Amino acid sequence: MTDILTSSLRDATDTKVVVLRDGAIDDIAQVLGDAFPDRPAVVVADERTMAVAGHRVQALLGAAGMTSLDPVVLAATPELYAQYENVETIRDRLAGTDAVPVAVGSGTLNDLVKRAASELGRQYVIVATAASMDGYTAFGASIAVEGFKQTLECPAPRACVADTAVMAAAPESMTASGYGDLLGKVPAGADWIVADALGVEPIDPAVWQKVQERLHQALARPDALRAGDPSAVHELAEGLLMSGLAMQAHASSRPASGAEHQFSHLWEMEGHGVDVEPRRLSHGFKVGVGSVAMAALYEELLATDLSALDVEAAVANWRDRDELEAHVRALNPNPEFVDESVQQSLAKWIPADDLRGRLTTLTRQWEPLRERLQAQLLPASELQERLRAVGAPAHPSDIGLDWARFRQTYFRAQTIRKRYTVLDTLFEAGMLTELVNRLFSPEGFWGRQAA
Repeated sequence: MTDILTSSLRDATDTKVVVLRDGAIDDIAQVLGDAFPDRPAVVVADERTMAVAGHRVQALLGAAGMTSLDPVVLAATPELYAQYENVETIRDRLAGTDAVPVAVGSGTLNDLVKRAASELGRQYVIVATAASMDGYTAFGASIAVEGFKQTLECPAPRACVADTAVMAAAPESMTASGYGDLLGKVPAGADWIVADALGVEPIDPAVWQKVQERLHQALARPDALRAGDPSAVHELAEGLLMSGLAMQAHASSRPASGAEHQFSHLWEMEGHGVDVEPRRLSHGFKVGVGSVAMAALYEELLATDLSALDVEAAVANWRDRDELEAHVRALNPNPEFVDESVQQSLAKWIPADDLRGRLTTLTRQWEPLRERLQAQLLPASELQERLRAVGAPAHPSDIGLDWARFRQTYFRAQTIRKRYTVLDTLFEAGMLTELVNRLFSPEGFWGRQAA
């Protein structure tokens, strides 16, 4: 385990052990024995991950003389989905025992076991089989309840065992998905910089360092990741694990999630990608496209002189709470989440006088803020190149989004979360429509790619 992982565990609320190395799976018995002495274990996997690593975990526990119950193996065909019915299946299988669940798999398995263990009031261990997302060491689980994808509360695992040899052998698409998820930390960092500069949410330097210090290094070799290079997979996995630990330390997903995730969350809330063949669209794939979208918007913003913003005009056009609610309801007619969108939007509404102060700060701090953002961001075209190099979607058409719906996402994503991002800055300044129009004009980033 690297020094940065070791130090981050000291700040984590739930996860106490991370083993990341080639051959890490060989440590599973010791990890379980140290964390849960005299407790039986039960492997939870699907048919694919049982073959990849589950049988090996079971054998290692047996060789160490540890008690392990019959594994819980879920069907993997046509594809295991993070639906609440699977949580119930796992929970009910474990309910009559005091066994420690050992999830063997990636994002879906981790979320299912995480939630099931939480409902039983017990901790769990994850054996990661792919560097496919940052949720291994994060709290919360993305679960579809009655067909509607939402984040359910539950603690992160007590321990994570991540074998780079196993992860390097995972399907190319899973590594590409992890890359897309990690790439989102670039624009997410920019959003936190904006929130910090405007006095909305200050940056925690120690937490920032966990995610951002080695971020560009972990993203530097998409070609090597596609080829399954173990050292590149190790760097990617470390970046993903650090993101989860940072969220634990901050008690929030802010260190790893900004407007690019709001793009993905909106599409997931609407069920987009659930029925895409041959596999559902992964979270990381949607985050990757959202990252390109936000990088392009930032480019338009950085080309604008906000020091010349007409603050009084923006304040005069500011909506009151009733007008804002009407605006949000018009943007989000879906009855399944429109009320929640209204609540999230109203939670970040501020009175006109406060808006005047915030926008005045923006105009006065624009030049140093622009420099900080330029140092943080990568060009949208470069993000596209990297995503394509790793084998991930890089354009809305790659994930089946029509042009009008994609364009509207810039406006709708701003309404679904109370987290402050640059979408909110532009909305408050009365500039969001103007900059999106620029993006989709014939000369704009998306206008040039409309075909």
